[in-house]
Amino acid sequence: MGYTIVPATPDLSELIDHVEQAVQVRTGGRIRGLRIRIDDGCVVVSGRTSTYYNKQLVTHAIRDVVDDMSLQNEVEVC
Repeated sequence: MGYTIVPATPDLSELIDHVEQAVQVRTGGRIRGLRIRIDDGCVVVSGRTSTYYNKQLVTHAIRDVVDDMSLQNEVEVC
């Protein structure tokens, strides 16, 4: 199971780490190819999972960490 973190700046790198950890914990590591980045104040998360429930858990996990940023959940259910 591999995770990719794409740091944009040192400050954002820490935020991305927190978001990635929250997603891992909330989903039990069920997001394959997890990738998190921040583009113009928007958290963009991608990867693959087997259920829509897991995709929804990703959204809730990120909202627990950052509720003042927009979110684009591109996790693919397959």
